[in-house]
Amino acid sequence: MKSSASARLTNKVALITGGNRGIGFAIAKALAGEGCNLIVTGRDQASLKKTARQLGRKTVPMGCDVRDPQGVDKLFAAIKKQFRKIDILINNAGIAHPPLRVDELPVETWREVIDTNLTGMFLVTRAALPLMKRESAIVNNLSIAAKRVFPGSSAYNVSKHGALGFTNTLREEVRARSIRVIALLPGATDTDLWKSLWPQAPRKKMLSPSTVAQAVVNALTLPDDSTVEELLILPSVGTL
Repeated sequence: MKSSASARLTNKVALITGGNRGIGFAIAKALAGEGCNLIVTGRDQASLKKTARQLGRKTVPMGCDVRDPQGVDKLFAAIKKQFRKIDILINNAGIAHPPLRVDELPVETWREVIDTNLTGMFLVTRAALPLMKRESAIVNNLSIAAKRVFPGSSAYNVSKHGALGFTNTLREEVRARSIRVIALLPGATDTDLWKSLWPQAPRKKMLSPSTVAQAVVNALTLPDDSTVEELLILPSVGTL
């Protein structure tokens, strides 16, 4: 039997961008376990279909490139038609780039990272807000890079710092509507992102995606008179 806190998520409609891999998939899996109806987006159709099979019958895969305003509008038209609302938005879609100094970084790479990690979050959130009612929640997966800087990752660092500023502004704008806005700040987590950031990274010292996902569920099941504004989660085994 679910606890009263856990039962709060049953039949909620949750949208997870980039939910077919990494932390996004782990959060989707955790929310599926809580009885949520899921919409999982991504750019890889084959991966989305596989994800939907793994998560179960209450999962709807919808292809979307968060960088494309028309694609985002099309996504939300479909969500409105099928679900009529969104209770939980997980802005998780994001990319990194190979370690390159500022004087080495191609402008095309800079734009791709900023457009995905920052502009994409804005486009999705803007489209989601009309479908969100009181006591809904938005979780923006920002990474610890939103507060720290890592040499060789300028576009990634900037995208995450900007996304934190966006998250903090959004929280104040929707506070009167009782919509929670949570900045998720995980430290090093064992995902495929490290293939481009640091291929030799010590994965065994990292957080597991499921640990991050459980922390998100815990934050989402707090009583209505409370919220977590920043969810900072770090590995406990030494430094990377």
